[in-house]
Amino acid sequence: MKEKIIKEIKSILLTSLYFFCWFGGLMVIKVLLLREYHIEFTGLTLVIIGALVVAKVVLILEYVPMPFMHGKPAWIEVLMRTMIYMCGVFVVMALEKSFEARHEYDGVMDALMHLTEHADIYHFWVNLISVFAALLFFNIWTVVQKHYGEGMFMKMMLAPVPREMPAKD
Repeated sequence: MKEKIIKEIKSILLTSLYFFCWFGGLMVIKVLLLREYHIEFTGLTLVIIGALVVAKVVLILEYVPMPFMHGKPAWIEVLMRTMIYMCGVFVVMALEKSFEARHEYDGVMDALMHLTEHADIYHFWVNLISVFAALLFFNIWTVVQKHYGEGMFMKMMLAPVPREMPAKD
């Protein structure tokens, strides 16, 4: 039981670190772009909370079986999982933006209806595209682990690249 808890904590921490790096990179880009206009931006708390929440949700969803994917190539599962996760991300982000703009309209539902008219829409799309990329690479990494075993990806990345391609059988 103790080993299982330690493994789960390690998994959450590593996955959170992965998403923290992605979201932190996005935050750095935002800071640099906004600095050009002399706008101060700090979002470290949002990056940390976002990374923790996304990591936990993704790890929970990893246990959700996808029976319609049985026997399909790995790239299809990666794409399907990424799209399913993105639907959730889209809904959460749209609701978040609508909640922020609820005072400009007559409530959250009206703000949701006018989401595309909001001045922040480009910020919304940049965040959505960045999260898509983070989830896509996370799902690719997960499939590599499923095929070659846990730790194989890191072992492969830390090993020197062979000078020649291995011969095909």
